[in-house]
Amino acid sequence: MKRGIVAFAAGAIFSAGLCLSGMTRPAKVLSFLDFFGHWDPSLALVMVGAIGVSAVAFRISARARWTPILGGRFHVPGTRKAVDLQLVTGAAIFGVGWGLSGLCPGPAVTSLASGQVGPILFCTSMLAGMVLYRLAARARAPRAERSPAASAS
Repeated sequence: MKRGIVAFAAGAIFSAGLCLSGMTRPAKVLSFLDFFGHWDPSLALVMVGAIGVSAVAFRISARARWTPILGGRFHVPGTRKAVDLQLVTGAAIFGVGWGLSGLCPGPAVTSLASGQVGPILFCTSMLAGMVLYRLAARARAPRAERSPAASAS
């Protein structure tokens, strides 16, 4: 129960930050991406602030000798070092989606509360892409990994 309350509170704070910063307004995001037109650099401050807070939090969690308050362990991203085709393709798809719609996943989910068609279509497409990726990854996995006998051992 405590984890659910903390997760909800963290999500609410994150959503409020996205709304206050303008990240849920596609026109503002697209003007940030329009370097050669009417460029609005204000979202760069949001990104710099987020990077700063994350850097401090990751540094503290890496040095911490304790576990998170609600148990488990700290999960710090960035263990993968290789730049491969999968990473470049994913980044390109993310960038194209962001540039075309003015939304990225976090602000899109937050924008669902508005009831507007754009965020609903974006989130539906995002979920469909996730399902297609999992199906493709499962199809690419060697048969030995997929067989019930292999998972039982």
